[in-house]
Amino acid sequence: MAGRFEALNRLWDTVRQSNHDFRATTDIFPILDPESVSRTLELVERGPKNGADNLPATAAKALDDVEQRIVATVEEEKKKSHQILEDEMGRYSERLQGLDFAGQFLLIRKSNAVTLSDFTADVSTGEDELHGLRRDLVALENEAVQFKKKHKLDRTAKVASGASWFFRIAFLIFLIAVEMLVNGNFLAEGSEQGWVGGTLEALILAALNIGWAVLMAFITVRFLVHRFFVSRVFGVCLLGAYGAIAGAINLGLAHFRETAAVNWDAAQTEVVRQMINDTFGLTEMKSWVLLGLGLIFSFVAFLDAASMSDPYHGFANLQRRVNAARERYIARKQELIDLLRDTRDDHNKKVEDIVRDLSDRRQEAQAIIAGRTRLAALFAEHQNLLERTANSLLTVYREANRKARTTPEPKYFLTPYRMERLNAVHQFTVEFNDNEVANSIKEAQSSLSDQMDRIGAAFGEAVARYHNLDTIISEGGHVPAQAA
Repeated sequence: MAGRFEALNRLWDTVRQSNHDFRATTDIFPILDPESVSRTLELVERGPKNGADNLPATAAKALDDVEQRIVATVEEEKKKSHQILEDEMGRYSERLQGLDFAGQFLLIRKSNAVTLSDFTADVSTGEDELHGLRRDLVALENEAVQFKKKHKLDRTAKVASGASWFFRIAFLIFLIAVEMLVNGNFLAEGSEQGWVGGTLEALILAALNIGWAVLMAFITVRFLVHRFFVSRVFGVCLLGAYGAIAGAINLGLAHFRETAAVNWDAAQTEVVRQMINDTFGLTEMKSWVLLGLGLIFSFVAFLDAASMSDPYHGFANLQRRVNAARERYIARKQELIDLLRDTRDDHNKKVEDIVRDLSDRRQEAQAIIAGRTRLAALFAEHQNLLERTANSLLTVYREANRKARTTPEPKYFLTPYRMERLNAVHQFTVEFNDNEVANSIKEAQSSLSDQMDRIGAAFGEAVARYHNLDTIISEGGHVPAQAA
């Protein structure tokens, strides 16, 4: 049965055998498999055959063709391994050159030369901008001083905030709504449309009553508090006009209620007659209550509108301009300081990154040199291994040859094979010197640290210069000679 599967067995053995003469390994340099080379060169077969023929001759001094093939195989492997060595050395050289320490140190020197000047330029630009904003603020402050002096004001202007305006306007709307509801209940008694008709009429009258009070409050108070006597007299006249018209509006509303209760259609014309002939001739208590409530709402609205802003004409507007200029100046100064702080922090972070990168580059360079040294040592050991492999193969052949010979073996059979060694070609344009690089990195770190200190000092000086603008510019808006 074994004979029936002989061909299959030979095929199986062939499949299991490697298709090359190298041993499977993860080493950089492939390792020759002596057994595979022996089978390839048929040393076991050709050794006895040549020995039986007493070849090589006893007096021979040169290797025979089988021995030369052994040496040629090993030498070929040595050349391939040497090419691998050169390729790996080239990669190490490229990696080391890519670190470019000289270029990095040059960039650091250039950066130190321009960074501080760029930072100082940004400070000067910001200072010029703040100088203009500060001059505008001082001019407005001087204008406010002259305004107060001219109008004999010894107080600050009252400037209502946006929230204050919102609540005051909301209060006026609330007054209109309340007066509308109160008047609507009274007017609804005589309205043919009931509560809806009375409420609509009440809304119109309430808006007229409150609107007149607000309008006269904005105008009248400004004349009443004016420094000129004529203006104050005119303000008193306006105040009297406000009271008279407010009373007329609310009396008309009261007469309208009484008249509409009798005849809604003729109420409008009858009110005019009643106002002319019998102004205060109200016959019902509800009408007097309606009159009193209307006057109260008008007076409250007058006071609310009068207190919305400074009563002195033009004073609040001037103060708002001063406040806006001051806010622009302060906000821009803070923005510029924040920008400089961000610039300083960004610079310092980059410096830290550069220092860390230099240390990483040095470690990488050390790893490259160590790798190159280790590779050279591996190649030297690989050549030793190849030499031992060659001698091992020669021994296999010569032992087989020796056993089959009838004449003495050649004397060179006792001489081991000595393989000529190859060395790696030096590919580094500049040899790496770790001590020099370490010193250069230390100097670069020192210079960068000094640069950080200078940037920090420049930032402090910049902040001081920005704040000093408040005192450099005098009250008159002029720059002293020493500051200019």
